[in-house]
Amino acid sequence: MADPKGFLNHGREVAKSRPVDVRLKDWNEVYVPGSLLPIISKQASRCMDCGIPFCHNGCPLGNLIPEWNDYAYREDWSAASERLHATNNFPEFTGRLCPAPCESACVLGINQSPVTIKNVEVSIIDKAWETGDVAPQAPERLSGKTVAVIGSGPAGLAAAQQLTRAGHTVAVYERADRVGGLLRYGIPEFKMEKRHINRRIEQMRAEGTRFRTGVEVGRDINARDLKKRYDAIVIAAGSTTARDLPVPGRELNGIHQAMEFLPLANKVQEGDYVTAPISAEGKHVVVIGGGDTGADCVGTAHRQGAASVTQLEIMPRPNDERHPTNQPWPTFPILYKVTSAHEEGGERIYSASTTHFEGDEDGNVQWLHLAEVEFVDGKLTQKPGSERKIPAQLVTLAMGFTGIDRENGLVEQFGLELDERGNVARDAAFQTNVPGVFVAGDAGRGQSLIVWAIAEGRSAARGVDRFLTGASDLPAPIRPTDRALAV
Repeated sequence: MADPKGFLNHGREVAKSRPVDVRLKDWNEVYVPGSLLPIISKQASRCMDCGIPFCHNGCPLGNLIPEWNDYAYREDWSAASERLHATNNFPEFTGRLCPAPCESACVLGINQSPVTIKNVEVSIIDKAWETGDVAPQAPERLSGKTVAVIGSGPAGLAAAQQLTRAGHTVAVYERADRVGGLLRYGIPEFKMEKRHINRRIEQMRAEGTRFRTGVEVGRDINARDLKKRYDAIVIAAGSTTARDLPVPGRELNGIHQAMEFLPLANKVQEGDYVTAPISAEGKHVVVIGGGDTGADCVGTAHRQGAASVTQLEIMPRPNDERHPTNQPWPTFPILYKVTSAHEEGGERIYSASTTHFEGDEDGNVQWLHLAEVEFVDGKLTQKPGSERKIPAQLVTLAMGFTGIDRENGLVEQFGLELDERGNVARDAAFQTNVPGVFVAGDAGRGQSLIVWAIAEGRSAARGVDRFLTGASDLPAPIRPTDRALAV
């Protein structure tokens, strides 16, 4: 145990953010660089090393949280990094982007503020990179087996790294021009600078993983041909079919899916554009969807110089505190959340449904008409007389995703079966109905979290390793049927 009285002597302290007026002038991460390390030992000391550490169950990866909290308290960063990497390939991703279901399951959280697990995690990995504790782990011998991984998001990267380290020859196919999937083009720079992805890719290249960018399986290469060339396939193509909003006026110019808007802003940061082809500059922006992707649109619009930003959510405003009927501890609570993007301004409107869009004579969107909604007998119903309109010269749709891309031919060419939710069906080993073809991440699970994607990638890698060699020493954090604590 780090410090038997740590949770009594120290309150919760989290990473400090840069002032809003400063961070809106750039695209760097919102947190003050180096602000965590001076306080992280005290924060780690608050961990009680519980007899039953529910944080393990709260984390899909089964992170060894009390162990690396203890090492962080003692400032043994090398040992902390080793325990952190024992269960997580990319803690710098989860430490910045995960909503931390582990903290919701923290035993200290029953009657106090939980341990700052996420901040401890990112401090350990940042220190590990600084001190050189993160190094390539090339396999001692090659198996002679080959694996193709389709998609380079967190699930694909985790599967690829695990399989490479097991001795297989792995090639990752990515349809975008750079590796990273939604980590690269869906997550704004102010939430995670892309240098974190770049150095992991260099580590993986040094270990032997090969990357093929600008290649879309199903279009640029036939899936059946790919299967003939490799001994096994891992599909980690994500859930990329965006949910649309079929209301009058949807065809007007200026209405875009979030994944049309966000990648262009990231491409500006990569140097591909001087200014984004779709920009919020000087416009009244409306973001439809109250989740993390919607918040990313809000923060991006602020930095592009929007005249105003309004975010709409069809559900009622969540509670500030965990409600007794709202999934009691240790499950993940549905609470009112203020992200860094919301701290920067804009208006949030709850219980609002878009009825139609109104445009000008040139076909450009100018107004969004909405109405208040409420639940009546369990059904979402529009309140009479609540209609109004708000200015909208740029609208982004951030309402989630409905499944794997069905238009590029990948599903049909492999002959894959889908489950009742429209995801690629798989068995307990993450294998699809096609022998030798496995699926991991959102493509098989549906839209979910980065931490779940990494866990699925690691588990699928074990299934592939056993398929190729008959046995596997690779860990498997989860099974496809696991739904506990899924958010």
